[in-house]
Amino acid sequence: MLVKVYGKAIQGISARKITVEVNIENGVGYHLVGLPDNAIKESSHRISAALKNVGYKLPGKKITINMAPADLRKEGSAYDLTIAIGILAANKNIKTDDLDRYIIMGELSLDGGLQSLKGVLPIAIQASKEGFKGIIIPQQNAREAAIVDTLDVHGVANISEVIEFFDKKKPLAKTKCDLLREFQKEIVNFPFDFNEVKGQETAKRALEIAAAGGHNILLIGSPGSGKTMLAKRLPSILPPLNIEEALETTKIHSVAGKIEGNGSIITSRPFRSPHHSISDVALVGGGSYPQPGEISLAHNGVLFLDEMPEFKRSVLEVMRQPLEDRYVSISRAKFSVNYPASFMLVASMNPSPSGYFPDDPNNTSSMTEMQRYMSKISGPLLDRIDLHIEVSKVGFEQLSTKRKGEASSVIRQRVLHARTIQSERFKATTINSNAQMGPKEIEQFCILDKASLKLIKSAMEKLNLSARAYDRIIKVARSIADLESAHQISSLHISEAIQYRSLDRAFWRV
Repeated sequence: MLVKVYGKAIQGISARKITVEVNIENGVGYHLVGLPDNAIKESSHRISAALKNVGYKLPGKKITINMAPADLRKEGSAYDLTIAIGILAANKNIKTDDLDRYIIMGELSLDGGLQSLKGVLPIAIQASKEGFKGIIIPQQNAREAAIVDTLDVHGVANISEVIEFFDKKKPLAKTKCDLLREFQKEIVNFPFDFNEVKGQETAKRALEIAAAGGHNILLIGSPGSGKTMLAKRLPSILPPLNIEEALETTKIHSVAGKIEGNGSIITSRPFRSPHHSISDVALVGGGSYPQPGEISLAHNGVLFLDEMPEFKRSVLEVMRQPLEDRYVSISRAKFSVNYPASFMLVASMNPSPSGYFPDDPNNTSSMTEMQRYMSKISGPLLDRIDLHIEVSKVGFEQLSTKRKGEASSVIRQRVLHARTIQSERFKATTINSNAQMGPKEIEQFCILDKASLKLIKSAMEKLNLSARAYDRIIKVARSIADLESAHQISSLHISEAIQYRSLDRAFWRV
């Protein structure tokens, strides 16, 4: 008898339908075709043990299993349950009335239990689009899939529950998720607050501007000046994720297997802080079967590179294209996948190998050593960082004061106001923030008066700025103006934006 059971294969952050065709006839042998990998080929042993431990067994006949489309490589152990149910149905051990209405996936343990899967959310979204009634998956993943409220989501702990369900002996419970309540439950809970930061008013102002416009920022300062402390508090002033951003972010983390426990939707912007020993592939994504890297896991959030010059230069250089295009394309011989990578880059570094500025008594580095140290970060990459901020040491008086600084909630309100202005400005486009503006948008929304043009011309000549740096200054000035609710960019906004280009100054280029 021939039966068809349906599963899904993950491609990028989307899913593609896989039809598992099981045919049982007289003869001997177990034949699995359709480009399965080793994990799927080994499934026969898991399936045999699991069925035996719940009171069934593999039929002693010729079993042929085809995973269509046959030209698409299938990977992982998530098809165990799909194949097992197909074998039982083809052997007439269970009824087949509703098999074609469900996506069935899960890795089997030898006792018939089910292990959690990766990529459940994109699977559920695609299943709903294709008109399936429901999805049967491990109970660990049920809350994640239940975000899709147009689908019956059944989380199961053992294959025996699935068998009883199709035999009409016992219904499966449906998992429900109140998306709005889940989304709002922890949307404003942050472990860090800017009121804990003593001093550093210039750096806090720069981070506020960066948050207002979604700009990349580099913090330069000696050890202990507070660079990491400031960076970790940036998410507390960023605008909250909207539903679309949250779903897209959750899909990426789901594909990467980063949804913890019985989690559902990601409610706060990601903050990723990879170690400087990270490889190129781990940062941008890839592998024999591509997986999202750190820059995609930071999508709609923050990627923090602490001690940036300590990263391998090749690792830093692979970020150049994603910083511009806001996605990363990973190509292989037979296919390619695109992962979103729209993140704020926040980086920190010391000004010299010894860790100190040239005018600091503790500095032991020569100018040559400083230049060699700075050259670890290429000019094209620095060009893509909008704000370069020198973070000075905090004095004793500031450290010892009991007075709290400005709270993140207060700063966040100003950032939200600026983002609201930008939402209205870009409502007819796909742009979300000033940092994403292209030449056309800059020409349309960033009109400069004569004084501003004269000022930026002078800066370009003195600092030898590139065309990209010119655009970045204007975009930062636009964000400064938005924080002040100013319709027109003034020379004051341009002047402040130029001040945030520390590494373009002669001091760093001598």
